[in-house]
Amino acid sequence: MAQPFDTPITEAGGRLTGPWRGPRQMLASQEYGGHASIHDDATAQKLGFKGGTIEGPTHFSQVVPLGVRLWGERFLSEGNISAHYRNACFEGDKARAAVTVPADGESQAELRMERDDGTEVLKGTIGIGDAATTALTARLAGLPAPHLLVILRDVAVGMKTPRQTVRMDADQNMGALYPFSLNDKLKRITENSPWYAGGDNPFGRAIIPFEMVSVLLNHVGSDFPAKGPAVGLFADQEIRMVKGPLFVGETYEFEREIVGLSESKRTESMWVRTHVYAPGGHDVLATMLLNSAIMKESYAPYAAEHAELKRRHTL
Repeated sequence: MAQPFDTPITEAGGRLTGPWRGPRQMLASQEYGGHASIHDDATAQKLGFKGGTIEGPTHFSQVVPLGVRLWGERFLSEGNISAHYRNACFEGDKARAAVTVPADGESQAELRMERDDGTEVLKGTIGIGDAATTALTARLAGLPAPHLLVILRDVAVGMKTPRQTVRMDADQNMGALYPFSLNDKLKRITENSPWYAGGDNPFGRAIIPFEMVSVLLNHVGSDFPAKGPAVGLFADQEIRMVKGPLFVGETYEFEREIVGLSESKRTESMWVRTHVYAPGGHDVLATMLLNSAIMKESYAPYAAEHAELKRRHTL
């Protein structure tokens, strides 16, 4: 049987560290809501970035071999990656991931990724089994209530979408939001695995990489009533396998729920938890927690609408 990864990993000072890799930009032509995204150079530069950003979950592929090193193939069926995105990577950047080595029997490790200039790209946790104490579980629980939402003023915690059907075939173009296929991704993924392309593995089928689980669950647009057009980015993300992995060519159903709302000086955020099921099933196979942060300055009437809402609140 083929080994899942041949990624060189070093252990020193109580940490496992992966190699420097150059993640690839594959979303330069992404569109949503009829406009370009933060991954388009011109759009990103208008918002103060040096160019189109590389999507956060792209980095999860560098983390997975570290999880497999710690917990074996169980990480692929019960593992989780929980990350707060700190700074973006761009085409040409080098980055590496590192995790602390947990004590024997522990099911969670601290995670950090950095660029080769020392800039922190993300931080969080990886683990297996119960995800009650992940980095994002703690972060979500500690969020202060937003003061005055404009773009998300019609969105409320507890809103849910009906179940939708999704599937990822190897050659399936994933649409305007993700204009490439799994096979396209596997030609550029930072850490490839024969387990992603065939059934020579304990599961007997090709499995969907963690970063492509994000594509599977996000390529169908959100049904929540956010104002727009506006440009968003991923600020926090957790992907968790419960009864995984998820398989290439398999049909799944998912539903989304708003579990939190927050804001910063530049963004308004909705925290969405997605549950994945077999068609007609009730057992959760996987979950994703995603903080979609929308740039206030990208919503043209933001200032005027904020002033009007503030005026109404003071009457």
